[in-house]
Amino acid sequence: MADSNDTREFDIIVYGATGYTGRLVAEHFVREYGGKADAPKWAMGGRNKAKLEDVRTLIGAADDTPLVVADADSREAMEAMAKRARVVLTTVGPYQLYGDELVAACATHGTDYADLCGEPAWMAEKIEELHEEAKASGARICFSSGFDSIPFDLGVLMTQKHATERFGQPASRVRGRVRAMQGTFSGGTAASLTATMKAAAKNPGVFKVLSDPFALTGDFTGPSQPSGMVPTHEKDLGKWAAPFVMAPINTKNVHRTNYLLGHPYGEDFRYDEMVLTSPGEAGKAAANAAAQMMKNPFGAKPPKPGEGPTKEERENGFYDVLFVAEGPDGSAPLHFAVKGKYDPGYGSTSRMLAETGMALLESDAAGGVGTPGSFLGEALVDRLEKRAELTFALEN
Repeated sequence: MADSNDTREFDIIVYGATGYTGRLVAEHFVREYGGKADAPKWAMGGRNKAKLEDVRTLIGAADDTPLVVADADSREAMEAMAKRARVVLTTVGPYQLYGDELVAACATHGTDYADLCGEPAWMAEKIEELHEEAKASGARICFSSGFDSIPFDLGVLMTQKHATERFGQPASRVRGRVRAMQGTFSGGTAASLTATMKAAAKNPGVFKVLSDPFALTGDFTGPSQPSGMVPTHEKDLGKWAAPFVMAPINTKNVHRTNYLLGHPYGEDFRYDEMVLTSPGEAGKAAANAAAQMMKNPFGAKPPKPGEGPTKEERENGFYDVLFVAEGPDGSAPLHFAVKGKYDPGYGSTSRMLAETGMALLESDAAGGVGTPGSFLGEALVDRLEKRAELTFALEN
């Protein structure tokens, strides 16, 4: 990790601050920490100084908020930026197109890094390429620090904590079920999926990564996993469940957290994610329709990077995710929930990324390429409840 003293110029650089989501991350620092005693030394980064100045004014940041001009395609520029900060938060994706130089620079210089990546093939490549270097430098490379995959990664972690307390052992099977969600996926998420599909068309090995639940766990392969791709009637919940578009990345991150922490969930752990619809024939029809939509989850006009909902739409958004941990020997299952205010793809994601950066400043975890769950765990849960309006709660 970067030096914990004052030898680096900034605690945090928000790179991509002129983009839609990056601006929201910068707004979080202004809103939550502006002028306060616990404020980090932070800066806004991007390619264009004039645009950075405009965003600084737009979000009401102090006139002396530092600006860092750097091009993501330039390794020299990324090296220079990484050496100035303890943590770099980046919203500049798709990361397989624009992220190579920055993440490598951070791994080299012991700079903590967090992004919003939902691109498992690129992540698998970077784990292979940078994990040992990041361990040596102390850099914590923390992928997927937004809606994919923090509510799910930390939701399973907290569910298993309570399962162990109640049952005397972790649950060997946990189901993640999205009960309700209002809001939109980000343009960055849509662009990342498009870039991944193009990469898969050129390299069939990408499909293998996408379909492997243990693609991010090195040489460890666990038991066969539930597919989550077929509409299912969940008798205990009284509803139908449909495939969830973010499951392919979230489930991989959950398994990587378990792997990096030494398998506290067990080596026989099984996990899947789906979206709950409703009871009866109407729920079945909705689940089947949702399964068909998985072929084109973002519709004919997917959101574009840099675009997003209005402030009112962001603030009216929310999500509610239930985790069902099966107890041993016929014990009643444990229910745990993660809920968030604001739309998941923008309003909540920006807060989660910002607080991941703050948690990294306080963490003493060893370096490497990891996850929010493996690096930060309950410390990040605490920050998200206090600063990002998420709740993590046992329901039974």
